[in-house]
Amino acid sequence: MGQSIQQTRFSKEDYQAFERKLHRCLEALEVVLHRPGFGAGAASIGAELELYLLDNDGYPAPVNLAVQQACQEPGLTLELNRYNLEINFAPLAATGSPFSALQQQMLDWFERLHAIRQPEGQVMAIGILPTLRETDFGPHVMTDIPRYHALAEAVRQSRDSSLGIHIRGQDDMQLVHDDVTLEGACTSFQIHYRPPGPDIVSLWNAVQLITPLLVGVAANSPLLLGNRLWQETRVPLFCQSIDGQLPVSGLPCPPPRVSFGQGWLRHSPLELFRETVQLYPPLLPILSDEDPVAVASAGGVPRLQELCLHDGTIWSWNRPIFDPGEDPHLRIEMRVLPAGPSAADMAANAALFIGLAQGLSERVEPLLSALPFSCAQRNFYRAAEFGLDAMIFWPDARQNGLCEQPLATVLTQLLPIAREGLNLIGVADDEVNKWISLIEERLQNRQNGASWQLKQYNSLLAQSLSRRDACQRLVQGYRMHSDANLPVARWPEL
Repeated sequence: MGQSIQQTRFSKEDYQAFERKLHRCLEALEVVLHRPGFGAGAASIGAELELYLLDNDGYPAPVNLAVQQACQEPGLTLELNRYNLEINFAPLAATGSPFSALQQQMLDWFERLHAIRQPEGQVMAIGILPTLRETDFGPHVMTDIPRYHALAEAVRQSRDSSLGIHIRGQDDMQLVHDDVTLEGACTSFQIHYRPPGPDIVSLWNAVQLITPLLVGVAANSPLLLGNRLWQETRVPLFCQSIDGQLPVSGLPCPPPRVSFGQGWLRHSPLELFRETVQLYPPLLPILSDEDPVAVASAGGVPRLQELCLHDGTIWSWNRPIFDPGEDPHLRIEMRVLPAGPSAADMAANAALFIGLAQGLSERVEPLLSALPFSCAQRNFYRAAEFGLDAMIFWPDARQNGLCEQPLATVLTQLLPIAREGLNLIGVADDEVNKWISLIEERLQNRQNGASWQLKQYNSLLAQSLSRRDACQRLVQGYRMHSDANLPVARWPEL
């Protein structure tokens, strides 16, 4: 979805030609994936971070274009809403101290953006900004570029807007809307991981298996419009703003474009790309001049623009990425983590996600038969709703029946495997200890971004503050601790 799009209206013939081209892309991709040694190379880590722009009172500031122009950095891109920006970090080798390097990249960017925003306001990394108001949604807040207009129109035509938004938590929130700017309220920290070998089947299944654990421990989005909803409200909000409903057990018809997936991966990553083509009609039928099959047959690497564009309009929480660049490969994009609370917390989340996935990848096969995919999907939504307090099913190769366990207990028991996985890809011992220890501290203190926000919000309401004033005070305190890069497990009360 990052590519430039100028066209916003399409004919029936455009869609038909695009659909045919998607199947040509699949044929070409199969040829490329079967080449000996394709994708082999050193493990690497990349990341993207979506940010809020704030005014001095802690409310959204719709100035992303002005900030981007003032920054003049190619790694800073516009997001859907005018009060959001995205930072694209430089890829890092996985060996040595990659997460410390990633943290430093974040801190350097924050310093640069804070300097641009002063004295008018600041930037902040948080899953959903508590001070959002209903007036901060609607066509007037959408970034005015053709790509987002085309996407908004395509989503509007594909969803049932009469369903609106309905999320139940401690409070009950209902909204009626007919645009995609509510989706723009969900800001994330997306991790790209290229594994050291070309076979990603076991790694993909491990990533899917542990995603609920990461959602629970990293939750940072409990408030929307003053309502206390899910610990990671981004999950139901994103689902409903795109699809008009939250997926339930079993396969919906049609399948939602925002999903946890369709099942465990069986033989080849090609299955994941086939699913996107075979299950989802295209939204943006932009055609290129490339004949991907001809390029692949001649020994080249096709760019597969149509397939990549189509994948960008299907918002799976984890998804495969085909990169046709100078070193062609597949990587996994983990899209579920929220932005924030601090650079240190995000680096620790990345270390846990990659280390645990890599550590489990060689032992995941016997676990898959012990956990139906529908239960893994249930784990995901339970973790999003209850965070560190979630009860989940966790597989055991020697089990005789499914059994619920506390998410925090399961994750605590798995931390040695995360350490092992990081060591396997060459992360230094002191680096492993540094970041996994922060996760241990979060589990011991039972405090992540969501639990801290809720505790402070409830305390402020108990002091007879209005919801609006409590949200404003909350944002001020959050920003102070986040700017100090204090890990959230150590955040004191306001």
